[in-house]
Amino acid sequence: MCGIAGFIELKKQSSNQELEATAAAMADKIIHRGPDDGGVWADEENGIAFAHRRLSIIDLSSEGSQPMTSSCGRFIIVYNGEIYNYQDIANDLSAEGATFKGHSDTEVLLEAVSRWGLVKALEASNGMFAFALWDKKEKQLHLCRDRFGQKPLFYGWSNGVFLFSSELKTFDAHKSFAQSVNSGSLTLYLRHGFVPAPYSVFENIFKLTAGTYLTLSQEALSKPKDFSPEPDGNASTLPKRYWSALDAVNKGNNCPFEGSDKEAVDALEDLLLDAVGKCMVSDVPLGAFLSGGIDSSAIVALMQKQSSRPVKTFSMGFHEKQFNEAHHAAAVAKHLGTDHTEMYVTQKDAREVIPMLPSMYDEPFSDSSQIPTYLVSKMARQHVTVSLSGDGGDEFFGGYNRYLLGRKITRASSMTPSFVKKAATKFMQGVPVGKWDYLADKVSGILPQSMQYSQVGDKIHKLAGIIDSDSREMTYHKLVSIWQNPKEAVINGFEPSTLLGDYSRWLSPNDKLTTEQNFISSMMYLDAMVYMNDDILTKVDRASMAVSLESRVPLLDHRVFEFAWSLPLSMKIRNGEGKWILKQALYRHVPKKLIDRPKTGFGVPIADWLRGDLKDWANTLLNSQKFKEQGYFNPEIINKMWAEHQSEDRNWHHQLWAILMFQSWLENR
Repeated sequence: MCGIAGFIELKKQSSNQELEATAAAMADKIIHRGPDDGGVWADEENGIAFAHRRLSIIDLSSEGSQPMTSSCGRFIIVYNGEIYNYQDIANDLSAEGATFKGHSDTEVLLEAVSRWGLVKALEASNGMFAFALWDKKEKQLHLCRDRFGQKPLFYGWSNGVFLFSSELKTFDAHKSFAQSVNSGSLTLYLRHGFVPAPYSVFENIFKLTAGTYLTLSQEALSKPKDFSPEPDGNASTLPKRYWSALDAVNKGNNCPFEGSDKEAVDALEDLLLDAVGKCMVSDVPLGAFLSGGIDSSAIVALMQKQSSRPVKTFSMGFHEKQFNEAHHAAAVAKHLGTDHTEMYVTQKDAREVIPMLPSMYDEPFSDSSQIPTYLVSKMARQHVTVSLSGDGGDEFFGGYNRYLLGRKITRASSMTPSFVKKAATKFMQGVPVGKWDYLADKVSGILPQSMQYSQVGDKIHKLAGIIDSDSREMTYHKLVSIWQNPKEAVINGFEPSTLLGDYSRWLSPNDKLTTEQNFISSMMYLDAMVYMNDDILTKVDRASMAVSLESRVPLLDHRVFEFAWSLPLSMKIRNGEGKWILKQALYRHVPKKLIDRPKTGFGVPIADWLRGDLKDWANTLLNSQKFKEQGYFNPEIINKMWAEHQSEDRNWHHQLWAILMFQSWLENR
């Protein structure tokens, strides 16, 4: 796991020494991603420079150092990530006569590109990666990213220079970089709490779309306006797909799994065993995050099954009951016999992380679980260098509550007159959040466990804003929106086209799916492509790499995704229960009683903190005069939210946290 950076100066005016110095300065800004080693390479004839920071995981010797040149001398690479099946690829290449100096996956990837070509090498690679490849012969730059975007890759043009990097902060080290916030990206950020790919917070800087590669010739580099960051754009230069999630979805629907329930569970368990086993290959200490939930418990169970020693597991606990899962994790760890470490976080611990967030996340990002994610990563790094996580289970196997909620809302909405929906909305929002929580607490003792939820008041208020949606698509869009109308808060705000916002790009109805089933399938697909990519994976990557910890995600093996989409929806969601098949595989290793409970989010009590210890800090950042001077937000709307939050009439902490994270990021810049 590493960090990469580089650039091409179109005017080619700098010497090798100048190119190398600038590239090294860029890489120094992401030394946390690779504290073990660093290197640069430059070619003044072509005005290009590469820089690399290395976190040594596989092949700790100098043979794994980068930038690396292919054995044929044609290709130069800077690479970030892990290819889990690199040994299988190496065996195939060896059968063709290839020899290797070391045993790094970078060297294997370079040899695969040299012999098979870039696209075939990408198709053969199973892992997480982002890399830049310079072809000396064709004088072309290739940028490539893994299938689900686990590893970040930013790029773009600024004042005659093409820049790329693992993190935006490296661009500051290049004198050509012009900082200009994109108001469309800012509007999207308020809606989602992150800036969705292919956009970044800055004008003319983009994220490479997951599962694509971008090839830039000298001619293409000189014509940045004839470019689209979307793989489906109309420009002459644009990213190209080497793997398509939509194609995998359609293939799964057209060639469904036809075995019994038991055969499906057997197949999933075998596949996950292999995926987890591949992620356990490491030359440094390895462990796993364990929340005690379904996904992380499944990963740890399959790790322990393949390990001769107790797996090192790590969990985070909270003193606030509604946020705490540590005791569940401890019970699972005890049953599996892992070497378990847990840490209970105080409010002081969590608040001390907040000033670090703008630099850590590099562009505005407001998923507040970023705080405990960093803390558990920091704890794990004291014991291991690699940690596996269970991300992906909700998106692939139907685990989010919104899948069933969305279906219920659309059913009820289609049968309810408009005036009734408006009256219900007014009533639900008229009762303060605190009173809803009080009522829920009073009746929780007589409700079955499956009907007991945390933060009930917030959920009811959000539901009130959704029940009058005009379509299924709008229902889902509102379910995943933090700000329902972000344009009203952003000066000159607008929302560029995204996969979420353009309903025509959703999954097309299939003859084998009812309309209702297709709606749930669309939600799962969109969550995997957008929310998982730009929120969950971003959160984990930045938090773990901030402490030089590599996080691996076995469920994001593309074979798991493809298998999941071959299954009928009834094997994923059954009798109102999400992740049915994943649970059946888990119950073979962990008793149901340790797992079967309502879903709890990995969060912190931001709502209360903004009324308490964080109030003065927030007041400073939410200053009306400051808003006017900056020129990004309409202060009246935000001030009204802040007042309602302080009076406890509403919990606006998600919306306010998004504003606060932008303001903090802006001050940090």
